[in-house]
Amino acid sequence: MLEIMFVLGGMALVFASIYFMSKGVNSANAKRRVLSHVAMFTGVFALTLVLSTSHVFAEDGITGTLAQGLGFIAAALVTGCSCIGAGIAVAAAAPAAIGAISENSDNFGKAMIFVALGEGVAIYGLLISILLINSL
Repeated sequence: MLEIMFVLGGMALVFASIYFMSKGVNSANAKRRVLSHVAMFTGVFALTLVLSTSHVFAEDGITGTLAQGLGFIAAALVTGCSCIGAGIAVAAAAPAAIGAISENSDNFGKAMIFVALGEGVAIYGLLISILLINSL
């Protein structure tokens, strides 16, 4: 019963976040909205951590070492951080590419190369995480 309450609490936090996000944004409530999103994310993360550890400690057939667990965390961090970096790179390169293409359509090939290079960062991170998981 307690686990069901945790899941319902997490869902309530997610839906509350969506509700606050759907309201209009102005300079007066922007700081409050960011803080509420951070608080809701932290709450959902804590509930997920509590639920996952309660199942882990309840099972008897757990096999694995600390090194394997840290390897999986490293693979997740590599993938996540490389995707964030690729998003930042594409966010900077894509508008510039669109502007260059709108001025001269002959610049399409040159502009798309820079956008693809930014996306390549995510692919490299995924490749490294696959290599890490295969070595475990």
